[in-house]
Amino acid sequence: MDNEIKQNTKADVAENEADWYNNAYKESGVDVTAGYKAVELMKKHIAATRTSGVLSDIGGFGGLFKPEFKGMDEPVLVSGTDGVGTKLKLAYMLDKHDTIGIDCVAMCVNDIICSGASPLFFLDYIACGKNNPEKTAEIVKGISQGCIEAGCALIGGETAEHPGMMPDDEYDIAGFSVGIVDKKDIIGNTTQKKGDALIALPSSGVHSNGFSLIRKIFDINNSNHNINEYYNELGNTLGEELLTPTKIYVKEIQALLKNVKIKAISHITGGGFYENIPRVISQGLQAVIFEKSIKSLPIYDIIMKKGGLSKQEMYSVFNMGVGMVICVASQDVDKTLQTLQNSYIIGEISDKGDKIVIK
Repeated sequence: MDNEIKQNTKADVAENEADWYNNAYKESGVDVTAGYKAVELMKKHIAATRTSGVLSDIGGFGGLFKPEFKGMDEPVLVSGTDGVGTKLKLAYMLDKHDTIGIDCVAMCVNDIICSGASPLFFLDYIACGKNNPEKTAEIVKGISQGCIEAGCALIGGETAEHPGMMPDDEYDIAGFSVGIVDKKDIIGNTTQKKGDALIALPSSGVHSNGFSLIRKIFDINNSNHNINEYYNELGNTLGEELLTPTKIYVKEIQALLKNVKIKAISHITGGGFYENIPRVISQGLQAVIFEKSIKSLPIYDIIMKKGGLSKQEMYSVFNMGVGMVICVASQDVDKTLQTLQNSYIIGEISDKGDKIVIK
């Protein structure tokens, strides 16, 4: 009996200590129980991303993944990390949080695939003013969807409440991904030569870059009215158009790699054409972009007119409807266009001038 009383007393003390901890932390602005609920709500989304290499469930101190090296002579890991930036402001204003996670995944895995690597796994970090379990689960739902599209597993992450550092209804997200490629298959730019073709892969929209400028142009910071304005040329509201998630190109590039020797890949993100394309052009060569070939999107005409921007400014900030630019040999153009849906020739490699010219 005495032992039973002692055991019950210990249990009561432990429960009281847990209650004190939870209540004290909640008073400081952090709701521990909300974190538990968020994890329960996101479990089904995370489970949908599971691949054969995953060895752990969420809840541990680290995500475990066993890579498959079969068929590789010299496996090389390729990593990438990024966030979504101020595009998040639109998610706050429209109270739509189920696609912004796709952007986060896309910004990481689209970089990894430029080296020819296949993404293996992804981890996310969500910082918020106050943890709203349902909202957090919606964010993770988008992250999970992005992982599924990229063929990688979501094996871990962190959600952190930062009361006093950011408003209760705001959050920031960042991601980190690791991929793998055989050393001999790494895509570089050492085999480029004059006459090689540059192929464009269309973007789904503005993707996740240039939003600080966009918010200024449309005065989005101060008014919800502008993002809810309907544009006939867009077929939806400005907010809906801008919140379109970034396209993930992993599976398209993987399909092309089976048929074509890719000489270089450029992911068109912040810095637009002028910053990103030269990054993959060999020394002494030049990327010549045919402006008339570019299949721009209506949103860019609206941004350019509303902001009073020059064409050079537009190509220095936005993707202009081109999410990826791929360099292939001239004899591989037809096969490339057949493999990549909606792709088209956007330019060629020259041996004169600066690293890029748009004409």
